[in-house]
Amino acid sequence: MTLSTSLDGYEVWFVTGSQTLYGEETLRQVADQSRQVADGFAGLPVTVVWKPVLTDPDGIRRLALDANARDDVIGVIAWMHTFSPAKMWIAGLEALQKPLLHLHTQANVELPWADIDFDFMNLNQAAHGDREFGYIQTRLGVARKTVVGHVSNPDVLRQVEDWQRAAAGWAAARSLKLARFGDNMRYVAVTEGDKTEAEVRFGVQVNTWGVNELADAVAQATDAEVDALVDEYIASYDVVPELLPGGERHRSLRDGAAIEVGLRSFLEGGGFGAFTTSFEDLGALKQLPGLAVQRLMAEGYGFGAEGDWKTAILVRIASVMGAGLPGGASLMEDYTYDLVAGDEKILGAHMLEVSPSLTTQKPRLEIHPLGIGGKEDPVRLVFTADPGPALVVAMSDMRDRFRLTANVVENIEAPDLPKLPVGRAVWKPEPGFATSAACWLAAGAAHHTVMTTAVGIDVFRDFADIAKTELLVIDDSTTVRGFQQELRWNQAYYRLAQGF
Repeated sequence: MTLSTSLDGYEVWFVTGSQTLYGEETLRQVADQSRQVADGFAGLPVTVVWKPVLTDPDGIRRLALDANARDDVIGVIAWMHTFSPAKMWIAGLEALQKPLLHLHTQANVELPWADIDFDFMNLNQAAHGDREFGYIQTRLGVARKTVVGHVSNPDVLRQVEDWQRAAAGWAAARSLKLARFGDNMRYVAVTEGDKTEAEVRFGVQVNTWGVNELADAVAQATDAEVDALVDEYIASYDVVPELLPGGERHRSLRDGAAIEVGLRSFLEGGGFGAFTTSFEDLGALKQLPGLAVQRLMAEGYGFGAEGDWKTAILVRIASVMGAGLPGGASLMEDYTYDLVAGDEKILGAHMLEVSPSLTTQKPRLEIHPLGIGGKEDPVRLVFTADPGPALVVAMSDMRDRFRLTANVVENIEAPDLPKLPVGRAVWKPEPGFATSAACWLAAGAAHHTVMTTAVGIDVFRDFADIAKTELLVIDDSTTVRGFQQELRWNQAYYRLAQGF
């Protein structure tokens, strides 16, 4: 099964609430105007599908059940055009298992002051109809996003798009199968985690296969498949002469291509959208997978190094949420600091596995020794992430819950790095290095992250709300004292919210 990272196959349902009290003529007007509102979402990345006006409890409940049954329906937008008594919505809201957005809007932008009569007031009641709906959602504890404003407002469209992308990330997580090749790195704490709870919370299936099962798939790569990939590499990258056909290290490039053929066939055959490897468990593989991992991440696969399946989940989710946008998503790791006072920077990289989706430049395809793992020299893509806004997000298992920690950062032009042959990024974190690092450490956030240059913090906020998962944000308004207080509040809240 070929992995899809497109949003084209998804849809969101637009539902409008009213009641039979108003009569057929008014309900026809409600339907016409709600269609116009739904049409205002044309052009968003996920298609918004208008549904007939809902006026009774059974119709509302059945719509929720129909949405639940459709894998391509990733969410519901609800608007109370007139006044829809909220008790009618109880069964439907309790049945709905898809993300919900409450749109608080109305059909018109400006009021026709001189023409307003009671018929107009009778029809245009969203100002208090949505308040009734808001009450029942809060009474029932329904997780939702509320967007306020007219559909012609670009900020309203941006907020709806952010939620659509978060809902698509949630749908991808709910259907995600993740293959771990071997276990996580020995003695490391933060890459451990409760895989059963991950399936309960996010829906992702996390299971393990022996690395020699992957090696067997690599061994089955044909010369024709390897030849085709080598040709693709030469066309796509700046390949160093020693790796080109006839070069003294060309055999290593062919070995790297065979790893990609075998890894891809294993993932496609099992329907996997994410995977992990570990340099401590390479079995019969000739190299630590580098080039293959980088290219698969660029296509939207999730990946975590050293068995870090939690980061692999985040990379896959971020890839889906950013589909169609400039930029990409990649495994990242804070490696080392430049501590010049007032101009602190972070150099992020990994051994080999950073996705070229972070750059618009042509990467160099090189080969260098790797003093870890005990295998042959691996091939890899070398580049620096483009300057611009970015976000790094980590997932930690806090024993009673998963915690997401996000830092808003700015990738910058990197100094020359002639002796560092890996994919890398150089960034400055908000609100500044000292505050960012102190808060990250206080949160117990992981050293592995997903870096996304495609989506911003608002999309991850929406995702965390949908997933009912803790999210701590470090941005330009963060202070160490305020962050520490939030940690204490969250500790109490999440333990109470999840019960004893």
